Amino acid sequence: MRRPIFAVGLSGLILLTWPATGLALGGPLPNIGTAGNYAVLAAATVTNTGPSWITGQIGLSPGTSVTGFPPGTSGHQDVANGAAVQAMLDLTTAYNNAAGATTTATLTGQDLGNKTLVPGAYKYASSAGLTGTLTLDGGGSTTGLWIFQIGSTLTTASSSRVSLINGAQPCDVFWQVGSSATIGTATAFVGNILANTSITMTTGATLNGRALAGAISSSGAVTLDTNRIIQPSGCGYAVPAYVGPPVGNILPATLGVPWELINEIPWLLVIAVGAGFGATVLVVSSRRRRRRRA
Repeated sequence: MRRPIFAVGLSGLILLTWPATGLALGGPLPNIGTAGNYAVLAAATVTNTGPSWITGQIGLSPGTSVTGFPPGTSGHQDVANGAAVQAMLDLTTAYNNAAGATTTATLTGQDLGNKTLVPGAYKYASSAGLTGTLTLDGGGSTTGLWIFQIGSTLTTASSSRVSLINGAQPCDVFWQVGSSATIGTATAFVGNILANTSITMTTGATLNGRALAGAISSSGAVTLDTNRIIQPSGCGYAVPAYVGPPVGNILPATLGVPWELINEIPWLLVIAVGAGFGATVLVVSSRRRRRRRA
């Protein structure tokens, strides 16, 4: 008698916590390894203009040119050392795995703006653009995975936005870019940008994620101009050490971290466990009522 009751409760828990996830995506998932320890990572150069504020580390290899700090501020910098070399190797592996994931849908020729996308791998044979708001919907799970496979360039219009809802997490969003990514003025972007050659963040653009350039090309560069970047925690990575804002920075201290991640409390899991327990209690109560009637 107890087994059916337990099974029903467990089923309710599984249904509520089962991820709309990239587990259905073919091939290795794009684990970024030690590259995830960095907010900004490049092969050739990291160049900053203005009071950019980077909460996270900077890595560079094999290049040695990191300029513009100050006036910008960042965490620890690894330049042409063993840690940076390994991070670049891990970036290459992640880039290739993202490119090889089984495609969920092809969006070639379609603007990402005004779309709501569930977890999956979305392919652009050539360039991709974002004008307006792209919404990524986790469907009530914090383990959904998004991979954007972009053949050439990624470009966002000014004041565009990537919005996360229903459990979607910044660390689970990957932008595999065949050449260069340009994040437009005042754009609020989210996710791990894995670019083959370059990443340019124009004035006032923010990134809740990572700018990782030079996955294949040794000339990979990251160019910043008065930006705010927060290296996200979660997905096996700790909260980055605090970095104070530079003089003159007016960009926000936080970048819309989903409420499920605040203080790293897994609220969706807590809710789901409670719902599963509630389902079990309902089944028990129903059986007791039937016995009384009999």
